Amino acid sequence: MLKLYGFPLSNYYNKVKFALLEKGVPFEEVLVHWGAEGKEGKSPLGKVPYIETEDGFLCESQVILDYIEARWPSPPLVPADAWQAAKVREIITYCDLHVELCARQLYSQAFFGGSLPEKFIERVKGDLARNLAAFAKVARFEPYAAGDTFTMADCAVYVSLPLAALASKLVCGQDLVAAAGIDWKAYVALIEQRPAAQKVAADRKADQARALAANRAKLGG
Repeated sequence: MLKLYGFPLSNYYNKVKFALLEKGVPFEEVLVHWGAEGKEGKSPLGKVPYIETEDGFLCESQVILDYIEARWPSPPLVPADAWQAAKVREIITYCDLHVELCARQLYSQAFFGGSLPEKFIERVKGDLARNLAAFAKVARFEPYAAGDTFTMADCAVYVSLPLAALASKLVCGQDLVAAAGIDWKAYVALIEQRPAAQKVAADRKADQARALAANRAKLGG
């Protein structure tokens, strides 16, 4: 059975998990956290998620999704038409590289108690606003990210776009996703009608509660 390594608070872990659940692929979850220790030969940079297959280990979330799509093509998460398939992957690339990775620079202050220099925040705010304006031109939300059908793009957008919205609101004082004209709350409500998304969200919330309890215990001890 395929094994998925990582933890439910990771949006990239959930991107892969969402796709596996949507496809009905049997898999085992193996809890691992940050750091490279114990991941030699599995994920060279120590990043999650990574998977274990009958052929060996594979890392990087989009590479994993493309493997899953090729290995278990039904039900499809990518259109058969070459152009439409490319547009799905274009949305994913914009979401992962230009929106999420940009917003990630704010996470230390937004979610982990850090403090960022004001000039740094202003730079990231400008970059993120520009990138979201471009993303809004690529993604369609009609009502799904790539059009009228649920696709692999939704596996990426659902787990990352709300983080960009929350981080920007907490650190920059403005929800930059909404400011770009993206009604992400309505989109999330739509996606969470799906049982697979409900499972991903419930596991993420449970892991968040576990992490908070562990942190309180550590501070109290």
